[in-house]
Amino acid sequence: MYHKIVQKIKEFDTIIIHRHSRPDGDALGSQIGLKEAIKATFPKKHVYCVGDMVDRYSFMGEMDIVPNSFYANALVFVLDCSEEKMICDDRYKLAKFIIKIDHHLYKEKYGDLEIVDENEISCASIIARFVFSSGLKLSLKGAEALYTGIITDSGRFRFNCDFKSTFDICSKLFRFPIDVNNIYNNLYIEELETVKLRASLISKFIVDGPIAYLINTYEDVKKYGVSIFNISRGMVGIMGGIKGIDIWANFTEDEDGSVICELRSSKYNINTVATMFGGGGHKLASGASLDSLDKVDLVLAELKKLVE
Repeated sequence: MYHKIVQKIKEFDTIIIHRHSRPDGDALGSQIGLKEAIKATFPKKHVYCVGDMVDRYSFMGEMDIVPNSFYANALVFVLDCSEEKMICDDRYKLAKFIIKIDHHLYKEKYGDLEIVDENEISCASIIARFVFSSGLKLSLKGAEALYTGIITDSGRFRFNCDFKSTFDICSKLFRFPIDVNNIYNNLYIEELETVKLRASLISKFIVDGPIAYLINTYEDVKKYGVSIFNISRGMVGIMGGIKGIDIWANFTEDEDGSVICELRSSKYNINTVATMFGGGGHKLASGASLDSLDKVDLVLAELKKLVE
């Protein structure tokens, strides 16, 4: 399959790389890493990354501004995205050829060619394997982006995966002088206000047996003065790693009344619940978008059934 992707890259002069909206480190890492690999190997090609950006990951690089006209004769990659509704920019449909590369539990087919490996810990590790197996070149920036994607989606190698294979691909990335301290400083050193926010939310979450959950209204979001991403995905982890809590959930209301639902577990396949509400992800880390806070009780009820 890799040789087919390389052939498509050779066929097109314009290549545009998409991923899911509200990106995490893996979405951006795989996106920027692939761009850097193509540019290093085929310097005359025009390669762009598009989509929304999150301040927390701005150190990884910037997104490109691409006019609609560029898509007519373009090859598009969509990375780290299991379903079309989550793709960051729907102009990918204008492309001449679409390649999907993902590692989430399979949701739907889209595009003309796809690689989906549910056993990979990250999409960035798939991209890294593709790069090294295909003999593509890579830059230091690309290696650092791919490494960042791997460590963020693996929880710094804490989540279950094929560790031998994962560390093997990381060892290849370390052929480049990756500045690990700089990456970790950008990822894990926080603003004082973020620490204060965490302290506030820790005193707010509710524990119901082995399930812990946090509900944030849009009024809460405005009061905290940080992005919805920082409150939803950024703060879901405050309930993890606590004895007796096996599932934790964070519900954060957006301005339009919709709710970002982040689900995590140390032992249960919460992806089954996320799928019930139109979401998806991994067995132990999934998410969904709810119509309103009225659906929160329904999600919690399903989580209780899962435990039972």
